[in-house]
Amino acid sequence: MFGVDYIIPDFNYLIQNKKRIVGLFVSHAHYENIGSINDLIKAIPDLHVFATNYASKVILIENMESDVKIKNMHVIKPHRKIDFKEFSIFPFSVTHSAPESVGYSINTKNGSIVYMADFVVDSTSHGFYDMDLGKLAYIGKQGVLLLMSESVFAEKQGFTSPNHKLEKYFKDVVSKADGRIIFSILPLHLLTIQNIFDALNGTGRKAVIMGKYLHNIIDMATREGYLNINKDAIGDLSNLKDDNSVIFVCNDREMPYYNLSRIVNGYDKYVTLKSSDTICFADPSYDAIELTSVKLKNDIAVKGASICDVPKNKSVRLHASSQDLMLMVKLFNPKYYMPIKGEYRYQVKNAELAIQVGMDKSNILLKENGDVVTIVDGELKESLDHIKVDDILIDGKSSNDVGELVLKDREMLGNNGLILISATVDKRNKQIKNGPEVLTRGFIYVKDNLDLIEEIKSKSLDIIKENTHNGKYADYAKIRTDIREQVGTFLYKKTESKPVILTVIQEM
Repeated sequence: MFGVDYIIPDFNYLIQNKKRIVGLFVSHAHYENIGSINDLIKAIPDLHVFATNYASKVILIENMESDVKIKNMHVIKPHRKIDFKEFSIFPFSVTHSAPESVGYSINTKNGSIVYMADFVVDSTSHGFYDMDLGKLAYIGKQGVLLLMSESVFAEKQGFTSPNHKLEKYFKDVVSKADGRIIFSILPLHLLTIQNIFDALNGTGRKAVIMGKYLHNIIDMATREGYLNINKDAIGDLSNLKDDNSVIFVCNDREMPYYNLSRIVNGYDKYVTLKSSDTICFADPSYDAIELTSVKLKNDIAVKGASICDVPKNKSVRLHASSQDLMLMVKLFNPKYYMPIKGEYRYQVKNAELAIQVGMDKSNILLKENGDVVTIVDGELKESLDHIKVDDILIDGKSSNDVGELVLKDREMLGNNGLILISATVDKRNKQIKNGPEVLTRGFIYVKDNLDLIEEIKSKSLDIIKENTHNGKYADYAKIRTDIREQVGTFLYKKTESKPVILTVIQEM
């Protein structure tokens, strides 16, 4: 991503229509669902946010990290209706890897609009991960106008459960490892963290939690009862060198595997990798970070440490597979069905699943981001309206969009390097006092290409002279343009590279 740290949606439409917004309803506390809340609150400070207790606590930690305060936070409970003037919202619990995950039924005079959060169907889940299928069937009996359901695992056959159950896998990792174990985890995949701690019970191993953010999440979850951890299993920095210690390393969301990479490459302040260590990747490797993951695993292998990956037939990401999705369509029995989330091909597959269980093809809505769906008196109306939506690319702490032009420049810099051409001109008679000088970075090795550098200087000198008139006026804008175009063309013929060319002309 050429230095981009993270991506958020463009909020312009929401800002322009903020008076129409009742509130932001959070389904669950995962980065792809809450990652840009702080940026949204900065844009709309008076926004009302509705979330379950666990999600609200995580958002609070995120607020503290970014020094943002939510004025209107409302803690909601599953299966308790929230009334508004012309409609009501009914949150219902679903099974996911975050505690207290909920979907929402927006009750209108024409039937309910159901937003189904990320979920799996697992009859053995209970407590904070329970899903009351009876409640969902009841919503369906009342009449569902539109069901929106995720599509991420739509191409996977069968149910996701029991392939998401990893307790036995983590117990095998813990029992078979002779030395230390380093777990690379996502801090908000709380079910995975619970499974690892369950695997540590009775082993005598001490768990050392690295990083302030991960500490804050685990402390909060333990305090609030979302994690059931034996306090005797928690160690501290003094246990890091113990052969039976278990080290939790947080997978950074902005720089994937950054913290683990520091350990592997010997830069970490506290942990030094040993050949007797076992490194377990307990978090999923997303497509976008696959190259980073492969490189890191190669580095680990060179160090002689053991690597454990979650088996391919298992899934840490608790998303609905084909049978899960078809069951939801049958339970809710919606008039209209709208696949959401995931690549477009997954949404198409989701639509095909709905057709298999009896949905009318004409009542299935396949839309792209920004497309407007209009339903009047319970009937779908033809609409070609489109809201302009885009991604905002965030670099560092700035909330401003990096923009496509900046990314293009970074791509060119990364691919072909930079040439800086500078000269000093006498302010009175416009005669060249020094230069042109040529400085290159990431383009060529200067000592081996002195002839090429001299040709660049010669062409730049001719261009400066051509655009200096009667010793009184120099057209610096044209000098910069001509140098960029003519020197760029020359360099492409010679090297087949297109470096970024900057021209700096000073008057003295």
